[in-house]
Formats: sequence, C-alpha cells, structure tokens
Amino acid sequence: MTGGSDRKSQKNRVLNDPWERLKQYTDARIAIGRSGSSLPTREVLGFALAHARARDAVHTRFDADAVEQGLNALGLQTIRVKSRAADRAEYLTRPDFGRRLLPEDADRLAALDGKPCDIALVVADGLSSAAIGENAVSFISALLHELKESRFTIGTVAIVENGRVAIADEIAAHLHARLVVMAIGERPGLSSADSLGAYLTFAPKVGRSDAERNCISNIRKDGLKLPVAAGKAAWLIREAMRRGLTGVNLKEETGRFLSDR
Repeated sequence: MTGGSDRKSQKNRVLNDPWERLKQYTDARIAIGRSGSSLPTREVLGFALAHARARDAVHTRFDADAVEQGLNALGLQTIRVKSRAADRAEYLTRPDFGRRLLPEDADRLAALDGKPCDIALVVADGLSSAAIGENAVSFISALLHELKESRFTIGTVAIVENGRVAIADEIAAHLHARLVVMAIGERPGLSSADSLGAYLTFAPKVGRSDAERNCISNIRKDGLKLPVAAGKAAWLIREAMRRGLTGVNLKEETGRFLSDR
C-alpha cells in the first residue's frame, strides 16, 4: 500500500523547470514546470488571469477625464477629440477608422487660434486604456523635464478616444507642429497589459508611413522605466529637429540602458 501511495504522490508532484532561476529576470512565461503530463494548476490559473487582464485592457472604458486633469496639472492646454470609429467594436474591426479624425473634430482643431509649435503631444487609448491610465501623464511629465533646457514650444495636447498611431499625423498637421509625439496604449500581452508606446514623427501629415516614425515600446514600471524612456524620446526629438527626419534613418544612440535608473 505504501509503495502504491508513494508512486501516486510522485506522479502528482509538480516538477520545476531547470530554468526556474531565470524567471527573476523576465515577465515572460518561462519555466512553468509540469505536473505529470499537464501544466501545474497555478500556471493554468495564472494564464487565465493574464488573459482576462489583457481583454480588460482592450475593452475597459478610457478615462479621458483623469488624463486631462493630469495634463492640465502639468500646465498643458488640452483638447478632446475622437476618431471616426463610432465605438470600441468598430475600432477593433475597422483600423482605418481609428487613423482619421471625425470631420467635426478636424474642423475644431483647424479653428484653434494658436501659433505654430515645435512639438504636438497626442495621447490615445489605443489597444490598452490601462496603459494610458498607468503611464501616460507620468511619461509626459518626465519628457517635459528632459526637454526643459531645449526651449521647444509645446502645442495644445490632443486626447483621442479610439485612436490609432496615424491619427497623430492629422492632429499635428492641424496644429502646425514640426514634430508629433504620440503616447498610445500598446496591444496587451499575457505578461504586459499596461504597456505604453511612444511614436515620434517629423513633419507630420496625413499619409506618413510607419517607416517615417520612431517607436519606443514597452514603457511601464516592469518594462522600460518611464525616466529612461523619456530620456530616449528627448534624444530622438533633439536629433529629429537637428536632422529634419525621423524613422529608419534615425537610430537611437543614447547609450542609456534599462538599469540606468
């Protein structure tokens, strides 16, 4: 009886993966171990929780009020606009609608009585409203700090509902900006539902391609730290203004690493 009981206990025991010690360096789903021929219960439940968080990040309502209040507290003027996607379902099924402004909001931007600016800032929910709520205002605050000696003028900040990256070009063109920086919620993964992306485009206008942009990705507490990301963005902005370009011909060369701060 004892021998049979021992064999059953050993069969149900969770066997750890040899890579277990590497888990401390990454949020990726590695070294999950096994229980017999199956995954351990904790990993099955953990996967289900991560999947639910990713879905929530996409579908949770964008709290534009909180973002606007945070940006106003930084001394920035803001304007709220929407893309041509009428709701979240249309946003997900018609990416082209998310790339263009509602005609009436385009008219509102064009009617703003503002001078041309060096930098237009755009904040959009993208595919993760959680990323915006967690990181957008703090990232912009850190970016303004990095740029304080550069004397660039900042235009009215546009807060976009159901926006995709390319909508920033249309917004910045209406604001007569030399360069646009967009902070947008990235597609959530199973280990990062709150990841922010920052996209920079020089001489923005409708029709710019992704090859003409620079992207800083995975900006979050457990990814690329906000101060480091802001430093990289500030370097790209200064070089873009000096060289008159962004995109594949502008390589980030700050030499600043993830562990610098």
